[in-house]
Amino acid sequence: MKKFLASLVVVALLLVGFLYPLNYYIMSPGGAYNLDEYVKVEGADKPSKGSLSMMTVGMAKATPFTYVMAKFSDNRDILKEKDVRSPEESDADYNLRQLKLMTDSQFNAKYMAFKATGHPYKVKYNGVYVIYVVDKAAASKVLKAGDEVTAIDDKKIKKHLDLVDYLATKKKGDVVKLTFKRDGKQYTKKVTLSEIPGAKGKIGLGITFSDSKSINTDPKVTIDSEDIGGPSAGLMFTLEIIDQLTSGDLTKGHKIAGTGEMLEDGKVGRIGGIDKKVIAADDEGIEIFFAPKDDITPEMKKAIPSLKTNYEEASEEAKKLKTTMKIIPVETLEDALDYLKNL
Repeated sequence: MKKFLASLVVVALLLVGFLYPLNYYIMSPGGAYNLDEYVKVEGADKPSKGSLSMMTVGMAKATPFTYVMAKFSDNRDILKEKDVRSPEESDADYNLRQLKLMTDSQFNAKYMAFKATGHPYKVKYNGVYVIYVVDKAAASKVLKAGDEVTAIDDKKIKKHLDLVDYLATKKKGDVVKLTFKRDGKQYTKKVTLSEIPGAKGKIGLGITFSDSKSINTDPKVTIDSEDIGGPSAGLMFTLEIIDQLTSGDLTKGHKIAGTGEMLEDGKVGRIGGIDKKVIAADDEGIEIFFAPKDDITPEMKKAIPSLKTNYEEASEEAKKLKTTMKIIPVETLEDALDYLKNL
């Protein structure tokens, strides 16, 4: 009986150690994904001899055992829950937000690739996508993450500015009628505007949102990113689409990877976890790695004196690894294209 009870205690401790969730996340190196397998352009030019890859990081809820392991690892970071998810944001809402960021990343990649190559495209704005609803805000009992607001007081909403401008004319206590889509169904409900919790004096619905938009291209482009979330593959998606849209081989036979959000103005935006992506890229034998050279404003530097650009972080990690992989700074899509043309 003593041995049986002792075994039960050991099993219980193991279960707690491996399964009990803590209020932390563990970030670790992910992998490299050859985008030729995920991006398909109709009538594409023949495949490149080299490869263009997007990089990922691993992000998992910490348990007692994984927390301790991360403490003694140079390749893993421990992040506080509040630094990963918004307050009161559920796991489901967090995952929705990450997938929305990936969807927007794919939109921007197609938009910039077709704009850069001169191929025809058409953008359609479908309304406002709800990313997060503030607890106890005006819309907290009506809207939820993933909803798409298409009208307010029967006025059609196409872009987020349509909603912002309309709400700017309203005051506390005003009642508005929202029309929105959820799971393929349309709903219309009333909301009484109130002060947004945590935003003293600001009246509104209490939601964070982005444009719900789509793009039709000729030729058609499909991107299968599986369940990978976030915006950081934008630059590499754009380069892969351009490579397939145009004749020749952008890679010149090299194994190329990188990271960075693709913005609609052509700039490459800052992302998180770039040091982990450098580690993963080196493990995968990547030869050239594009890293965002983002702007660090004096205000940002004052708030966080240790803040560095993505390029600086990537270069430092590459130096630690003593890798032969080249870290290339890019501020814009044009920077990356110029480098590839001159390989």
